[in-house]
Amino acid sequence: MNITAIIFAAVVVGGVGILIGFFLGVSGEKFKVEVDEREVAVTEALPGNNCGGCGYAGCSGLAAAIVKGEAPVNQCPVGGAPVAAIIGEIMGVKAEEGERKAAFVKCAGTCEKANQDYEYTGVQDCAAMAFVPNGGPKSCNYGCLGFGNCVKACPFDAIHVVDGVAVVDKDACKACGKCVAACPKHLIELLPVSAKHIVQCSSKDKGKDVMKACSVGCIACHLCEKNCPSDAVHVVDNVAYIDQEKCTKCGLCAEKCPKKIIL
Repeated sequence: MNITAIIFAAVVVGGVGILIGFFLGVSGEKFKVEVDEREVAVTEALPGNNCGGCGYAGCSGLAAAIVKGEAPVNQCPVGGAPVAAIIGEIMGVKAEEGERKAAFVKCAGTCEKANQDYEYTGVQDCAAMAFVPNGGPKSCNYGCLGFGNCVKACPFDAIHVVDGVAVVDKDACKACGKCVAACPKHLIELLPVSAKHIVQCSSKDKGKDVMKACSVGCIACHLCEKNCPSDAVHVVDNVAYIDQEKCTKCGLCAEKCPKKIIL
């Protein structure tokens, strides 16, 4: 064994290691990205769910947007007012009070109330119904399919299928919007929790066709629209819509609805 060769090899390896370390150190200083301390503080203040309900790629993405002024301090739907207040203090601005929202499923067609064209056995997936006859077994082509894509998408266990229709727990819902995106029928909408009158139907079929498919579907009779004193209700594409900003919660629309589909 040549001791000189071993020592020489060790010196070379050690020298190369020192040079690489020096190079990495200089490069790290030269190319390092300065992180705003406020961004770190905002990230720590956010819930850390990384649900994407704010419209950004996780909490760190939202924190960066808030610090840059591209997003308001109350953008996080999960944190709500308490988190917005903390972030407002970090950013030196006042957090505007925003009303809490929750998801709402615009369908009341439970197993007893909605008819079925056939018995379905197969993949339990709402999106897969686009490839089966009539878009699914339910007679109403606009109703909740009940296979739970929204349930799987919810990170807060706030939505469950009950008697064939998805039902939202308003207290558990954080309005992240994942269930809205997951529903292929576009039946879920984020509404203020204070909303007292909501049309629980999405069918755009004509009245006679609706009655054949579901006992509680909107038949576009216009009685709600005609009796609303604040012009908050309008029938569009054979289904009633209520403008929550105009609604005075008088209850006349719900009272006059023959199908009792206005909650």
